[in-house]
Amino acid sequence: MRSYQVAALALALLIIGAVGGYFLSPRAEVTVTRTVTQTLTEKETVTAPQAKKLRAAFIYVGPIGDYGWTHAHHQAKELVDRKYEWLETTQVESVDPAASAGVMEQLISQGYNVIFTTSFDFMDPTLEEARKHPDVIFWHCSGYKRAPNMGTYFVEFYQLYYLNGLMAGALTKTKKIGYVAAHLIPEVVRHINAFAIGVKEVCPDCKVYVREIGAWVDPTKARQASEALISEGVDVLAFTEDTPTVVQVAQEHYMRGRRVLAFGHYSPMKEYGKDVCVSGQIAHWEGVYDDILSKIYAGSYTNKNLENVDYWWKLKEGAAELGCAYNEPINPKFVDELKSVRIRGQVQLPNGTVLKDPDAYTLVFARLAQMGAIWTGKGWIYVNDETFDPFTGPIYDNEGRLRVLPGQRVGHDELWSMQWWVDNVVGPRLGG
Repeated sequence: MRSYQVAALALALLIIGAVGGYFLSPRAEVTVTRTVTQTLTEKETVTAPQAKKLRAAFIYVGPIGDYGWTHAHHQAKELVDRKYEWLETTQVESVDPAASAGVMEQLISQGYNVIFTTSFDFMDPTLEEARKHPDVIFWHCSGYKRAPNMGTYFVEFYQLYYLNGLMAGALTKTKKIGYVAAHLIPEVVRHINAFAIGVKEVCPDCKVYVREIGAWVDPTKARQASEALISEGVDVLAFTEDTPTVVQVAQEHYMRGRRVLAFGHYSPMKEYGKDVCVSGQIAHWEGVYDDILSKIYAGSYTNKNLENVDYWWKLKEGAAELGCAYNEPINPKFVDELKSVRIRGQVQLPNGTVLKDPDAYTLVFARLAQMGAIWTGKGWIYVNDETFDPFTGPIYDNEGRLRVLPGQRVGHDELWSMQWWVDNVVGPRLGG
């Protein structure tokens, strides 16, 4: 059917040409925002209007050791804390939303003047505390309610879930792909939908089967859901649950001779499934936290001007990284297989280069470039271009209704309230 050597050479030339052309061809000026590394810097002394230290407290919904959501926030907090001499931080982990107001009161009484609450369920208590303490600065993650002394922020993953979906669609043999979901809030729904859109682009007759477990951190329920999906013929798994359980289950099946693949979530999870973890999403919250805290210390952000401040950082800001290991967008074990799968159609890169009938591997990196992230082979470069979005119509829901018109892009507000499934998702009924 093909020669692997010829295909590999052609692919190498294609990627070199496409990426090289991206940078070398005549084009409008591109602003590089920043690159992300995991290197810790020494504490920096910054001259700023404030002489006193900034004392920031972080409230986590899960344990630091969950190796998912909370782990990623804590790693980022530690990176920023080590960077600045003027910054002092603390954290409280595994906080029940019902108890979060009391935790905030305690931290404020201890002199913390910046409070970060890192779960959607903390939104209303954070707003109440912000109104009670107008002299304290609050930041809420993943919500939409703000106040003069309360801003919002989020690192968005739907672009990466779409890319994972491209790979899942290319690698499945059964055409049944499973998704283990903690809770079906709009954030998780849009990520599942983006994943399913990617799956369908490569495998039009593939289905994505969703199981909700009702908990952010519950390895037992995550294992049960994974095993149930596998027993029904699923051979690729993705998830939103804050442990590496799903990846571990896939690896266990591989060790017993059954091919089940998985995608990591939120933190690098390749070590839990070196033979099965294809790729995933890795959060870089440190860029957001650095930007926010530096601006508070410099006096740009105060307790009076945050009502319209909403961070929604994506690929082009370097807030998220493709892969289940740092600086490895795709597990090398799966590269050749992805290169062997062709997708009919064409993709136009930001510089005008057109790729006709690309293979799945090339398509992933082409879409990355279209969404503002360039992989150089050694590191990431982020640019302001965003010429493609997965949520571009026509998009139908799984009840046959046209939800997004041809050529239309789904906007921020609809993404943040999404409660419907795209047409290749089989999941619990939603309220939208």
